[in-house]
Amino acid sequence: MNIALLKTELTEDPLTRDYSEMTDEAVAIDLNTVNRTLNRASMSGSEVLNAVNAAEWIGLTDAGRQTVWDIVHLGTLNPFGVEATLLIEVFGGGSATITALAAARKDDVSRAVELGLGFVYAGHIQNARM
Repeated sequence: MNIALLKTELTEDPLTRDYSEMTDEAVAIDLNTVNRTLNRASMSGSEVLNAVNAAEWIGLTDAGRQTVWDIVHLGTLNPFGVEATLLIEVFGGGSATITALAAARKDDVSRAVELGLGFVYAGHIQNARM
């Protein structure tokens, strides 16, 4: 546990959660509550392919299908890279596929995970407040 980082979070309270008004237990619960999102660094081709809407796939041209097929076979994909731009071009910005991919490229996490702290216990809070 990075107590220095935890201490900074508690004293600076950048999200104005009012940690100073909470018990150690309440702070731990708050920090461990999943209510934040993080951008994923990578996705597999299979994850991308499984987000493709079947009806939209059927509606693609052969060239569009080939582009998607080529992208998903690159291996590890950058969900915010050129792959995303190409998929938007193929499916269109408002499509069900792009909406599904936009959701899939984010992970729901707790504030503690977002900070790189992992799971926080009340004892960690107590140590950081000393």
